[in-house]
Amino acid sequence: MRLKTALFLILLGAVQAPAQPGDSAKLCAQIPPLAEQLTKISGMPLRHAVPCDFITKEKIKEFLNKRVKEVAKPEDLRAEELTLKKFGLVPPDFDLAKNTIELLTEQAAAFYDYDRKKLFVTDTTASETQEPVLSHEIAHAIADQNYNLSKFIKAGRKSDDGATARLAVMEGQATWLMSELLARKMGQSLKDSPALLAMMSGATEGAAGQYPVFDNAPLYLRLTLIFPYTKGMLFQNALFDRDGQKGFTEVFRKPPVSTQQILHPEKYFSGVKPTQPDLPQPHLPKGYKSLVGGSLGELEHAVMLEQYSGKARAADIAPHWRGCAFDLEENKKAGRIVLLYAVEWDSEEAARQYFAAYRAQLSKKWKQMAVATETGDAVTGAGDDGRFELRRKGATVTSMEGLPPAID
Repeated sequence: MRLKTALFLILLGAVQAPAQPGDSAKLCAQIPPLAEQLTKISGMPLRHAVPCDFITKEKIKEFLNKRVKEVAKPEDLRAEELTLKKFGLVPPDFDLAKNTIELLTEQAAAFYDYDRKKLFVTDTTASETQEPVLSHEIAHAIADQNYNLSKFIKAGRKSDDGATARLAVMEGQATWLMSELLARKMGQSLKDSPALLAMMSGATEGAAGQYPVFDNAPLYLRLTLIFPYTKGMLFQNALFDRDGQKGFTEVFRKPPVSTQQILHPEKYFSGVKPTQPDLPQPHLPKGYKSLVGGSLGELEHAVMLEQYSGKARAADIAPHWRGCAFDLEENKKAGRIVLLYAVEWDSEEAARQYFAAYRAQLSKKWKQMAVATETGDAVTGAGDDGRFELRRKGATVTSMEGLPPAID
């Protein structure tokens, strides 16, 4: 989603003994030697010095609040929040902007501001973790100086799923370079050590209990927060494994178009692109206008499946995703929002499995669900927000939710 893509450009941090802001000059002095090592690994040059400084958690929160106002209009934030609520990815009373900012403020150890071209490290970053934190952000600065990260991420905003994929390129590459630098200091390399790669790519997932805001956030926010770092790092490793140093540069010239390509690099290499299934036709009365439309990628479907059907079912079904479309139609006068949703799978069997999983999702995300008719391929009835029609035809599953009462 747009807010997530605009804000999730901050490194996951470590809560340890705080550094002293007075150490700013000493901290910044580490940048040139670290940058030299990173340029040797990536093959991308550092074209000019990177200014840096300490920043407080309070200032980070101010920065994020300002960034929200810069990148998202109130109506866009409302549309994004409503989309997540209609799919049941966040609770009905959830404040997306407020909770996202609180989550990122808690997590941040450092960030590279690609508008001001400056690197910031929080005053809670321990001295022993400053080198890897700096390495990650210097990697961003190097990529920015060569490929302009602001333009790179903005170019993918026509597709939320594609924008998330681009974010995974940026964060995954920086995480891989940081980890490779650490590995080489130990006389190893991620390229030659699958166990080390697995350990480092999963490092951000093992901090349960350290971050209360993160621990209490909806599954969607938690998984989409770590996705660019963990899965993005594995994607970058696949690029490096196949193309060497070219894997750091070509991915900016030919970026992935979906989270599916990040999750399955072979689909990126072979150019597999998402399909665009047709939305169901609700034949709504006058007064409805499209509020927001887009696509949920394999990542979002994996999150929904895990949230409502468990990890095992998510792992079984989500990789069969082929494409998706959705649209929210709003009638402000009637106070009604209709969700139109279509998702295509790579086989009828996968579609059958998803149909059953989504039918269960409907019953769990609503407080009340009354079924009017039900067959193996169609369910109709009413939920909390109005009538619904869930259907499967071939490899495509469609749903219309929040429909106005039927006219006899």
